[in-house]
Amino acid sequence: MTRKTLILLAAGGSLALLLGAWGFQALGYPPCKLCLWQRWPHAAAILIGALALWMRGPVLPGLGAVAAFATGGIGLYHTGVERGWWPGPDTCTSGPIAGLSPDELMDQILTAPLIRCDEVAWQFLTLSMASWNMLISLALAALWVMAARKS
Repeated sequence: MTRKTLILLAAGGSLALLLGAWGFQALGYPPCKLCLWQRWPHAAAILIGALALWMRGPVLPGLGAVAAFATGGIGLYHTGVERGWWPGPDTCTSGPIAGLSPDELMDQILTAPLIRCDEVAWQFLTLSMASWNMLISLALAALWVMAARKS
């Protein structure tokens, strides 16, 4: 495979995973904190891929590999939290609070859905979304490494 093809596959894989995450969210599966963390490296990999198509050298594909390994690592951590191997974050997320009155803030806190990182919302072949993200991201990292070697 050519360097360009490898970059397109790796960045396109991150785009597909990100679109899939948004699709699940649209279908009523709100993301937990760790799910959101897993999205950022995919967004970075997409941007890196666009730049790497225009610029030569191994640096950008190397950064793409770092992004893919990062989201894979977060996916591994999230999988461990879901399976009870280790504790997850004990904080939760919320919407913006600037400009809210104390009563509005209290209403937002009391009505916010609690999305737990240690509960599997959906699974396929006994693997959760976090586990699939980890496995696919590691494969994408391999594509990025191969692209860096072709530079």
